[in-house]
Amino acid sequence: MHELRDRLLILQRIQGLSRKKLHQLRKVDPLLTTIFTMSPQEIESFLQLKQQKALHVYQQLQQIDSIQGKIRDDENIANIITIEDTDYPKRLREIPDPPLVLYTIGDIKLLNANPSLSVIGTRRPSYEARDKLHEVLTPLIAVGYTIVSGLAYGIDSFAHERTLEYDGKTIAVLGSGFKHIYPKENITLCREIARKGLVVSEYAPHTPPKKYHFPERNRIISGISQGTLVVEATERSGTLITVDQALEQGKEVFAMPGSPLLKQTVGCHQLIQDGAKLVITATDIYEEWV
Repeated sequence: MHELRDRLLILQRIQGLSRKKLHQLRKVDPLLTTIFTMSPQEIESFLQLKQQKALHVYQQLQQIDSIQGKIRDDENIANIITIEDTDYPKRLREIPDPPLVLYTIGDIKLLNANPSLSVIGTRRPSYEARDKLHEVLTPLIAVGYTIVSGLAYGIDSFAHERTLEYDGKTIAVLGSGFKHIYPKENITLCREIARKGLVVSEYAPHTPPKKYHFPERNRIISGISQGTLVVEATERSGTLITVDQALEQGKEVFAMPGSPLLKQTVGCHQLIQDGAKLVITATDIYEEWV
């Protein structure tokens, strides 16, 4: 029988075994051995799957050699860290829904960097967003903050670019595999982050982006950070999903105010009214971890 880490990597590739199911499986069978010897009917009952899905899971488990071949190929592309490994990031272990596997390119020591701050916001920033972000972020980069974001258009890109410009450390968390960087316009930026910082994904390298991946990856952005800064967000911004996850994880949330005439600041003003710490200068964040 394969080692525990190998079994986890195999099971993570099985279509029909969601992350939630795998977490459930780990609770009742920490060594992950049982499922490899089950019949389709036993899988159906044990994991409470529909008959057809249980059969599909069983059939894939009969093709372990093929799955292992794909894993070996991916190890030539990325460093693979599982939740069973000692170098799995400590902060991620503590969130409600930790990723079981991480694919990384770059400096994995940044996964446990202190201090660290995730910087998030709208993909359609206002004319003042870049200046606001630079005003607060530049002093933090100068004193060694690792900046975490999601490589998206707008605020994410601004945060990564500013950090690299000032020779700081930044982590990009992707909603796709490394062979399908999204958005494509940020491929060059992603490569630079991989050289000077760290790129992370819970999706295998050949996984294309899907809409639901991005809300999922947001829990990792907040999870590996000590706090989250919202630069701009509209009233119904997807950014607020990350805020909810940060709060669920017990992380500090910061928000920057702006002109009441701009729709991109409405979400931030709501957050401040709800208790997020108002940020005007870098000191407002720095003093939290002095």
